Amino acid sequence: MTRVVERMLLPLGRRIDEQSPMVDARLPDGSRVNVIIPPLAVDGPVITIRRFSQDPFTSEDLIRMGSLTVSVARLLEACVGTRLNILVSGGTGSGKTTFLNVLSSYIPADQRLVTIEDPAELQLRQPHVVRLETRPPNLVGKGAVTQRELLANALRMRPDRIIIGEVRSGEAFDMLQAMNTGHDGSLTTVHANTPRDALARVENMVLMAGMDLPQRAIREQISSALQIVVQLSRMPSGARRVTHVAEITGMESGTVTMQDLFVFRRGGGVDADGDGELVATGLPPNVSARLTAAGFALDPKMFEPPEDGEPSW
Repeated sequence: MTRVVERMLLPLGRRIDEQSPMVDARLPDGSRVNVIIPPLAVDGPVITIRRFSQDPFTSEDLIRMGSLTVSVARLLEACVGTRLNILVSGGTGSGKTTFLNVLSSYIPADQRLVTIEDPAELQLRQPHVVRLETRPPNLVGKGAVTQRELLANALRMRPDRIIIGEVRSGEAFDMLQAMNTGHDGSLTTVHANTPRDALARVENMVLMAGMDLPQRAIREQISSALQIVVQLSRMPSGARRVTHVAEITGMESGTVTMQDLFVFRRGGGVDADGDGELVATGLPPNVSARLTAAGFALDPKMFEPPEDGEPSW
């Protein structure tokens, strides 16, 4: 097992030993590998490889699998095309990276994209993509490059859009600053269980940047920088579903206000996996005029709730 690990890590310029018993790296084919050895792994070395499809999913694939509906896909396509800033939220294994790939497919091919990841996982198909990846410290604990440093550099690269694979720390502050200063249409993900929790996570990560800002100022930054929050969840059946599409509408009494445009309803009409269905709440988005001005005239009927009575969300 030790030889297998060494042969796997050698081309990557990484090593694992008793002083550094954990390694997280990216293989040449894009797969992620995590290795942990004794004494941390009590029963012996453990190798975990996370492989990604060479042919990424499309929105049609997600619609066919029941992860989202045609109406939600059209809305998100319009939001990306109108350069709204979108936050994708979800737990581990809920499909955030896959969904970020789908959202990025709506970006026009003539735009210059800069991606920032730890590690690189996105599979963008546009011709003008600059991929940036963090670097861990070397054996003496130096040379690390963080997402925050990469984001600062990305702002000097004249990107049309910035895509951050996942915000995890103080780079959330710089991300909000970029979104508020002309880098519209940015996309990112965050670990959270609900859209409201996602905003709280972003708020906490801004505080991790070491900025001594009042809570209200941070929330004002969030409310002006982000427009759409998409929540993903993994169902008991293993299926991955969009459970909320929420719009950030502003600030009220020091709280960021939101409205659900689509929510996942359990029971009643069910999909093929018996999990439930994604339905409209009856609230049209406040950005409708902005979407229309950008050439995306959405049918108002797509925001009407089901005819079987009030949904129980």
